[in-house]
This record gives sequence, C-alpha cells and structure tokens, in this order.
Amino acid sequence: MSTPDRPHLVPGPDHPIDITASGTRVVVAAGDTTIADSTNALRLQEASYPPVHYLPPDSANWEVLRRTDTHTYCPYKGEASYYSVQTADGIVEDAVWTYEDPFPEVAQIARHLAFYPDRVTITAQ
Repeated sequence: MSTPDRPHLVPGPDHPIDITASGTRVVVAAGDTTIADSTNALRLQEASYPPVHYLPPDSANWEVLRRTDTHTYCPYKGEASYYSVQTADGIVEDAVWTYEDPFPEVAQIARHLAFYPDRVTITAQ
C-alpha cells in the first residue's frame, strides 16, 4: 500500500521496466569468494539505468551472506532488504539487495538477489 511519503508508481512509457531471462551464466564474487552462480538470472532494465542481473535465491552461497538492518524503497519496485558478504578478507557491507515482496508489476524478481557492481565482481558469460 502506498502512502504520501512512499508512493507506488507503475512502470510505463515514461519509466519503463523490462524483465527478461538473461540468457547467460552470471557469476558474482567478492575476491576469491563466490557469492552466486546461475544460468537462470533475470535481467532488469529500468528506464535509462544500467541493466541489473537478479539471481534466484537457490543460486546463492548463503553461508557468506549476512542480513543487515538496511532497507531502501523504490516507488516502482517496493522495499528492498540488504545483505553483506563475509569473505576471508573481511565484510563487504550491503553488497546485495533483494525485494522479498515487490510490487505486482515486477513480481518476477521476488526474493532474487541483485549486487552492487562497485562492491563485487559480476561476470556474465
């Protein structure tokens, strides 16, 4: 439900969101630690932003993920929750986000994991 301070906007011609199968293998790592590896990733293209890969939860190495208290809100997708990554070299803070219960217009990404490319290495092969 939207409120004045948390609107729910619907993707459209002025702000399109396109979600498709990536068609590639996507591997996410922090140093020598593999965080996720999937051939079933989704590719989300939102307006003019760079595309983002969303990997299914069963592709994640949950042993290295640590849930944080961080939450953000997108008026087109809903509320995101965050995870940090534990590596041999330390913790990569809030490197992963997920929409556990996204708005219906982007329901395909529910519980899938997305990653900040400036905090981890994302390879699409």
